[in-house]
Amino acid sequence: MNYGKVDVLLGLQWGDEGKGKVVDVLTPKYDVVARFQGGPNAGHTLEFEGEKYVLRSIPSGIFQGDKVNVIGNGVVLAPDLFMNEAKDLEKSGHDLKSRLHISKKAHLIMPTHRVLDAAQEAAKGKNKVGTTGKGIGPTYTDKVSRMGLRVGDILDGFDEKYAARKERHLQMIKNLGYEYDAKALEETEKVWMEGIAYMKEFPIVDSEHEIDKILRSGKSILCEGAQGTMLDVDFGSYPFVTSSNTICAGACTGLGIGPNKIGEVFGIMKAYCTRVGAGPFPTELFDETGATIRAIGHEYGAVTGRERRCGWIDLVALRYSIMVNGVTQLIMMKSDVLDGFDTIKACVAYNVNGVETRDFPYDIEKGIEPIYKELPGWKTDMTKFTSEEQFPEAFKNYIDFLEAELETPIRIISIGPDRDQTIERK
Repeated sequence: MNYGKVDVLLGLQWGDEGKGKVVDVLTPKYDVVARFQGGPNAGHTLEFEGEKYVLRSIPSGIFQGDKVNVIGNGVVLAPDLFMNEAKDLEKSGHDLKSRLHISKKAHLIMPTHRVLDAAQEAAKGKNKVGTTGKGIGPTYTDKVSRMGLRVGDILDGFDEKYAARKERHLQMIKNLGYEYDAKALEETEKVWMEGIAYMKEFPIVDSEHEIDKILRSGKSILCEGAQGTMLDVDFGSYPFVTSSNTICAGACTGLGIGPNKIGEVFGIMKAYCTRVGAGPFPTELFDETGATIRAIGHEYGAVTGRERRCGWIDLVALRYSIMVNGVTQLIMMKSDVLDGFDTIKACVAYNVNGVETRDFPYDIEKGIEPIYKELPGWKTDMTKFTSEEQFPEAFKNYIDFLEAELETPIRIISIGPDRDQTIERK
């Protein structure tokens, strides 16, 4: 049988690498785009034709023609936020209801999950993880403890299932001694129920079977990840991580795809590095350089608006991410942000308590000192370039250096936020 292909696209740093734009650029080459993990704490920003869109739960392939987009079983979905997001897109002329399919096995984020999120963060005191407060962690916790509410449940016996889980959550919140606004929760719940009714207007499917049929028909699928590898619950900077598997293997469990079906693995990185929320960040810059990168790169969270922490590119972490994902091609974003710098730095190794290593260690919270290599900046505005032949020599040298260090080809380079500011290398 001539099976179609499955390629995976994911972030290699701490998220915010620009996955949405790249999915949008690559989508014309695929028949279907599928999101495999994460929730509305992940914001993918896309800009084209003078408009800016922020997607939270809907796959970034939704803007391209009549292609089917799938929200997979590994995603956690908030019906109220999904409804608001989808209606905003419908207002801008995008038809969703026939093209956006939702897995029955995706888990639902309940209003009480958000209260639980806040209660659990408050209980941690100074050890807060810095969650977005969207209820992601508690929803995945319920999933793993076999207490979750799934999209398929809205089709049968929903009221009873919902009431039982809500009561359990309220008892947990009470046990944590957390004070919350009951009236606000009631208002949220009302909109949430409207979202449930709205979701029923979409195809609710057994996505693993649908995806298998798509592949059996010879069609191709692009799997879209959320967050980044360094936020993976197993391989990231634990405990300052998200609650799902953001790595390539997450596409298999989050969509029901056998590992032998995976073809290309596109790893996305910035030409520098950012992080949102708490947690270790070895190459973080606390000086004017970090502030300049933030200002030029507009480094603020797409969902939360939070200021992103900025630093030089970390090749130790990137080598690790490439290894655990099996990355076959690299995509470098926001190269243009560094256009004006005299000198560019790249962390090539860590000094860990006096010992130099190129391997990513178990703990990066203490005793880590980045070892940098300095490279000359290119001092050229590249935002209007249309081909790699126009790249200045210093930038070409930067690319060559990164490819040698990472042992992986850089195939696509982004030189601005617009869809057209994307250069595919030969």
